[in-house]
Amino acid sequence: MKIVVQRVSKALVKTESKIVGKIDDGLFVLVGVFEDDSEEDALYLADKLSKLRIMADNKGKMNLSVSNVNAKILVVSQFTLCADTTAGNRPSFVRAAAPDKAFVLYNLFVERLNKLGLVVETGSFGNYMQIENHLDGPVTIVLDSKDRK
Repeated sequence: MKIVVQRVSKALVKTESKIVGKIDDGLFVLVGVFEDDSEEDALYLADKLSKLRIMADNKGKMNLSVSNVNAKILVVSQFTLCADTTAGNRPSFVRAAAPDKAFVLYNLFVERLNKLGLVVETGSFGNYMQIENHLDGPVTIVLDSKDRK
């Protein structure tokens, strides 16, 4: 499982011109689920994200977690994070999880964040979305559940 985490001053997701998720001052998170991912991957990344110290302290230093500052998180599914571009110029998505499996793990990730006491907004799984985000910093971090020790 792979997530792209961006610190934002605001972010919103629309589908069919209707806002389905919106936050101010928090984290915008894209989630890609691979075919070989498990519940353990989703739980690991949710736990890691909740503790990731990328929020600014009163001196402007990245020293606090989203939990420390009671910031919100906007989570959006994005199967294109599973793209394989090693052969040619057209991305292959064969390593992406089937939609049913991806939906389960995506929801588990969101539920875990909620259980950790975080306020989470979401996009619209499997639908075409328009996203607006205002990066803060900018701070962008990529986390892969396979890269843990």
